[in-house]
Amino acid sequence: MKQLTVLSGKGGTGKTTITASFAVLATKAVIADCDVDAPDLHILLHPEVIETQEFKGLKLAVIDEKACTECGLCREKCRFEAITEDFKIAPVACEGCGVCTVVCPVNAIALVERVSGHAYISKTKYGFMAHALLSPGEANSGKLVTLVRQNAKILAEKSRSDIIIIDGPPGIGCPVIASVSGVDAGLVVTEPTMSGMHDLERALRLLEHFGVPPLVCINMYDVNKDNTNKIVSFCRENSIKVVGKIPFNPVVTEALVNVKPIVTYASGTDVAEEIAGMWKRILSTLK
Repeated sequence: MKQLTVLSGKGGTGKTTITASFAVLATKAVIADCDVDAPDLHILLHPEVIETQEFKGLKLAVIDEKACTECGLCREKCRFEAITEDFKIAPVACEGCGVCTVVCPVNAIALVERVSGHAYISKTKYGFMAHALLSPGEANSGKLVTLVRQNAKILAEKSRSDIIIIDGPPGIGCPVIASVSGVDAGLVVTEPTMSGMHDLERALRLLEHFGVPPLVCINMYDVNKDNTNKIVSFCRENSIKVVGKIPFNPVVTEALVNVKPIVTYASGTDVAEEIAGMWKRILSTLK
């Protein structure tokens, strides 16, 4: 079983659009959407949820009003200002650090588990899918990403799938690290802009740090061919394989408006053909 993570140093490069097309092109694949803060792969793949799991992240402080003497120590020591003047807990502000439980002289405060989001196991017309959604204001997105990947691995083993295709979060933070650790390759989707080139280098450094073999796709490469050539030269100098150069085509926007992967909405177009060719090159690299 192989694992491929599609990532980008910034949002809006076409990462999820490409991942959805890979899901269509792959055979016996499991898809995992690890962008748990703002998942959108489901919009294109239309999954049918077959199992829902509660995700419990940070704990929440709870004050026993009958036992509380309102001495004010908890409010004084809480660095997150999560305790109101009338000695109530503000759930969005509480980080579950437990300081209030330690300083309370009458043991009127306790930490309890709270549901911070949900993980889903679903079925699409292209295969099984693991995904999740973190509740607004909640933390521990990296931990939820790990749960999504665990679910994907279980699904792949049960269905005897050959590959897990992971749609990683944008950026290089904790959830991205959780989505790339231990995978067989990381495909960085970039665009020929100054910000795209800068964020490409950040993403490649992240993959290098964790020992993940890098691949690069340049989306809308023909918008600025000078910058595209700079990216290609940079990759060549660093022995990084450029597996795809996708041209600009308004049909991609049409496909998104119609909530369909581009390879199904406009098969035969230059964009769809390049994505299909890129998928074959990635499979060859993984093998």
